Amino acid sequence: MVVPAEVDLKPESKVEQLESAATAESTSPCQADADMPDENLYLTGRPTLKDFLRFVRRHALNPPDEGVLTDEWEAAKTFARSLETSEAGAADNAPIHKLGSHYEPLLMEFLKDPVVQNSFNTVPTEIAIVELDRMVVYQHHIDLTFVRQLEKKLGPSPTEEQIFRTCLPYDHPHPPVKWSRMRRNSYVFMSPSNDLRFLGAMSLKPGEIMTPSFGANLVGIVGLSVGFGSNFMNAVYAEKRLILNNGSHRAYTLRKMGITHVPCIIQHLGSWDQLDVVAATEVAENPDFFLKNARPSMLKDYFNPRLHKVMPVHRRLKQITVKFEVEETSVPAF
Repeated sequence: MVVPAEVDLKPESKVEQLESAATAESTSPCQADADMPDENLYLTGRPTLKDFLRFVRRHALNPPDEGVLTDEWEAAKTFARSLETSEAGAADNAPIHKLGSHYEPLLMEFLKDPVVQNSFNTVPTEIAIVELDRMVVYQHHIDLTFVRQLEKKLGPSPTEEQIFRTCLPYDHPHPPVKWSRMRRNSYVFMSPSNDLRFLGAMSLKPGEIMTPSFGANLVGIVGLSVGFGSNFMNAVYAEKRLILNNGSHRAYTLRKMGITHVPCIIQHLGSWDQLDVVAATEVAENPDFFLKNARPSMLKDYFNPRLHKVMPVHRRLKQITVKFEVEETSVPAF
């Protein structure tokens, strides 16, 4: 459960203040120039034309003419369909390699993480080495500004330990977050990280809160949790295909740096029904494309200029508003 932090309110609205604070915390020296826009890469031809046009309209700094965008998308679609013949089966039988013994100290430390123990116990799971180019992807766009930051952090020649910790960061570094109560029944959270999410509701007992402000009068607590995901590079294995479930930006960055094989948590599915439980929503809603199409979208497509468009975009913050409702009534006693 998240504990409120004090926010020194100014005359402007609380949302404006949160935007200002989150932007300031997320700005590094290399980002300080406000004239330097963010940059995104978007896969074309595979997502629907409607989704592509909507993304450009909402995010691009200077959206091109939609007729031009439509022609680009149609050309990419034609090329993508040709790959279904020339590269049919490219995603099948994706290799999975055991970790070498030299990874054992890192692996033992990683397995102590409570997030690992509690989040990956639904289906059979292993930690192994995967080949990036053979992975199926569903993520349509890549934030190239973030990629450059990660590249700079890793340096030109990252060690195996650095790569392991990048893919499986059990120290859970968190991006900056600002949040505040907006009304009696709502809170707003803001972060430059798109990984910010609502984690769910939970019930707590008085003893589980270190400083309950209601003292002995407290009966129970309902917590509405906002935070970040596990942030591990994770894939699901189904129909002999590896589908990248989380970690698209790190996978792209490492492949861009020339690294072809990386450690990954792999969840092995026994049936398509399990997609609804462990796979991304887009995969679960369209399993035929990802599991049966002769040549689905693959990570290497991010690097093919015939299958993507790069564009400067507006910098954005992730905002989550959490609201609650209280209803009091009398009911018959039985």
